[in-house]
Amino acid sequence: MADGRKTYTIRDDGGVSTVKISEDVVAIIAGMAATEAKGVTSLAGNITNDSIPKKGAKSLARGVRIEVDEENKVKVDLSLTIEYGYSIPEVARDVQERVKSGIESMTGMEVTEVNISVGDVEMEDAD
Repeated sequence: MADGRKTYTIRDDGGVSTVKISEDVVAIIAGMAATEAKGVTSLAGNITNDSIPKKGAKSLARGVRIEVDEENKVKVDLSLTIEYGYSIPEVARDVQERVKSGIESMTGMEVTEVNISVGDVEMEDAD
């Protein structure tokens, strides 16, 4: 992981072995968790779970900003598009819970904040 990306040590057993995680991985986990919530149509940049096969999982990091402090506590900022008709506060609460749970269970890092910015409302496709 010497490509200039930020990494965080999530386990260090005294020098015998270390587990590091890239900031991008934390952002991808947050993006995946957010787009699984009912009422979320996409992250900023029109990224959805359906677009992962074409654009790759790293595309889920768009619309997600991660800050990690020196104690490995995580702050997440997400920009979302919500489907018309859904309660924005309820969708935001669901996203916050999913993102917090996803990051904490997959990385062991503590999530202290999940801030949601709703940038757009989208009508359901009339297929």
